[in-house]
Amino acid sequence: MLTISNLSKSFPGVKALSGMQLDVRAGEIHALVGENGAGKSTLTKIIAGVYQPDEGQIEYDGEITHWPSPGAAKAAGVHVIYQEFVLFPHMTVAENIFIGNERRGLLGMVDHGQTRKDAAELLHRLGVEIDPDKRVVELSVADQQMVEIAKAMVHKVRLLILDEPTAVISGHEVELLFQRLQALRADGVAIIYISHRLEEIFEICDRVTVLKDGQFVASRAIADVTRDQLVALMVGRDMSELFPPKATAASGAVVLQAKGVSAAGRVRNASLTLRAGEVTALAGMVGAGRTELALAIFGGLPMTAGSVEIGGKSHSQMSPALSIREGIGLLTEDRKGQGLAMLLDVAANITAADLQTVSRNGFLDRARENEIAREEIASYQIACRGPQNPVVTMSGGNQQKVLVSRWARTCRRVLILDEPTRGVDVGAKAEIYRIMRELAAKGIAVLMISSELPEVVGMADRVVVMREGTISGELTGADITEEQIVRLATQSLAA
Repeated sequence: MLTISNLSKSFPGVKALSGMQLDVRAGEIHALVGENGAGKSTLTKIIAGVYQPDEGQIEYDGEITHWPSPGAAKAAGVHVIYQEFVLFPHMTVAENIFIGNERRGLLGMVDHGQTRKDAAELLHRLGVEIDPDKRVVELSVADQQMVEIAKAMVHKVRLLILDEPTAVISGHEVELLFQRLQALRADGVAIIYISHRLEEIFEICDRVTVLKDGQFVASRAIADVTRDQLVALMVGRDMSELFPPKATAASGAVVLQAKGVSAAGRVRNASLTLRAGEVTALAGMVGAGRTELALAIFGGLPMTAGSVEIGGKSHSQMSPALSIREGIGLLTEDRKGQGLAMLLDVAANITAADLQTVSRNGFLDRARENEIAREEIASYQIACRGPQNPVVTMSGGNQQKVLVSRWARTCRRVLILDEPTRGVDVGAKAEIYRIMRELAAKGIAVLMISSELPEVVGMADRVVVMREGTISGELTGADITEEQIVRLATQSLAA
């Protein structure tokens, strides 16, 4: 369906792609992987007609092709579903599906009845039941993704590109997405699947192409490559080097105890102990209450029962301000929506939770703020142009390191990390793991929430497993295995 040969693209001061090659067949799901900055986004935008290549050739369905615009690519059956959905939240599902391709009746007026009918038919073909009259803002993220796919199907989609499609969904929603993609593959659609989640690559993809530093590295059949080999192709180091060695010394003193905490109708009588120098993982299936428990401990959600004990003091209700004063930090799961101030620079984001240190007589001391930011940029190896670099222009991995540096500055006792490596590449993951271990070595208790079982097994000194809002078990040492975690996460509460 698609053959790319010797494709190159440069921007001022940057060679984004050099001699790129790729071939994607009809009726296959082809993974495109590489670290942030490898050239995946640039290649995608060239295929979609957003950028024009400097040199090279694109062959589409047997013919040499040049798309001067995204509209021309769409007309040819090429559709991209970006990580950030392109939907109008206050318009209906049907209106979003047919935006720009409205069903019209007499005198060219929009035929809303026909629009709803055609939208319902498209959604039914995808195997999902979504009300065409519902506003997009009222949908779950998984349903919004189905609306994006339905938009692509308005035209005859022949090549579908998905950029990090599971970054904002998980569990059952991922299974439903995979079913839809397998159905499209069976219909002969060529699918390019971009993801940092290697377990998904091996579950759903037929072949994989690896990019590094804007260049083609290799293409392999999934059946012919192992996870370790794929990581080595992407980052140039062995998988065994991804996770730093676990702590060998005994854990330190208890720094925080959550006792019988209930919150938000999602957490019931949960108790948790965190110790200095220990990385504790909070594991469980989606909806188990992990994030809600972390938010209750930090004060982001009110507790309806229980208490949190810090430094010998018991608190029946927490607040973010109290947590920060007590040396507790929280890196949220949604770094863009809840963590970063996207329109501010690196310096402002790093110092956001500790303004006292960069203020003088009630006024912000920008020189001091920039000085601190330069130190943190060097310490955490944050790739940016300097303290004034807007965080919105940075890669996901570097945005995440900005947040880690913010909380590492303020937390003296506990750092809570909710899905710390979601949406970041393998190289950035290794850096974040290293930082977590260094913080633990300094005596900080690290609580990591993660849905990636290899990450939990590779990083945790102790694993606390939740199911249906309660603590279902705890694992240490050799008992920390994927099988044991899944057993505790899925077993009957009466077992």
